[in-house]
Amino acid sequence: MFKQIDCVMIKVADPWEAAKYYQRVFGMTPIWEDEQSIGMRFPEGDRGTELVLHCIEAIPVEVDVNYLVDDVIQAVTHLCQNGCDVLVQPFDIPIGKCAVIRDPLKHVWSILDMTKGGRERNYKSR
Repeated sequence: MFKQIDCVMIKVADPWEAAKYYQRVFGMTPIWEDEQSIGMRFPEGDRGTELVLHCIEAIPVEVDVNYLVDDVIQAVTHLCQNGCDVLVQPFDIPIGKCAVIRDPLKHVWSILDMTKGGRERNYKSR
């Protein structure tokens, strides 16, 4: 079911200023951006897990780990059949769909798929 950790999302006031800091201090590399977020590659990383710096109002301040699945709709169906509750119904994101579920042990899981394809590597330093 879960394939890998897709990203760790961190809410910041200004993603571009935060990206400069994380690039300078932690050696991370910006690899994509949109109007409200910047995806960064870890120094030893490949195309795997990203750090996403964002200022999206609807996403909580807490750090949010997103787990990659093949298909969010199918995953939600399977998870609900196995005792999970849906906290946030599947919704569209630029690369596919996302949802938030809670398992019977009360742990919350954010899942996403890439059914629309991966991000274009389009970061431009500001």
